[in-house]
Amino acid sequence: MKNSINEIKLWDEFRGGSHEAFSTLYQHFINPLYSYSVGITHDKDLIKDCLHDLFVELWKNHTNLGPTTSVKFYLMASIKRKLIRHIDGNLKSFNNHVDYTRDYVEDLPSQESVLIMNEAQLEMNVKVSNSLHLLSKRQREAIQLKFYKNLDTEQISEQMNINAQSVYNLIFGALRVMKEGLINKSFSV
Repeated sequence: MKNSINEIKLWDEFRGGSHEAFSTLYQHFINPLYSYSVGITHDKDLIKDCLHDLFVELWKNHTNLGPTTSVKFYLMASIKRKLIRHIDGNLKSFNNHVDYTRDYVEDLPSQESVLIMNEAQLEMNVKVSNSLHLLSKRQREAIQLKFYKNLDTEQISEQMNINAQSVYNLIFGALRVMKEGLINKSFSV
């Protein structure tokens, strides 16, 4: 399982010209984008070419890119458009353009559904943030080290100067408190 990343922060650093952020985004998203693309076409060479082109274009245009609330959604929509454009050009020569467009382009989400997804994500972020305030200082520290800094149990125990079992206990207890807080309280945005 891949480590979780702060994709929004990395996106902004990448837009600012960070090679390291670009590399991290590439490494984090290349396999999920490849898997997603296989659902659009089984032409593996085309998928590899389009993914390569996508990341080259992203780097070339990084200063002109805007902020996004979901890097994953942005990249998935971008690769889908790129694959569709390429396949569409090939299909025109076979007079199948109308059938292909009907089959694939309709799958793109509407602006309204994108806004609804963004609002739902914002609401969930606020709820999780509020539930973090229900934790003790040590629980909050363990959660931040585990899920925000992606440290493993051994690294957390060294940083917090406690044994591994205590780390497990802190994290398990914190997750239980957060879950109960999310279920029992209606946090408002």
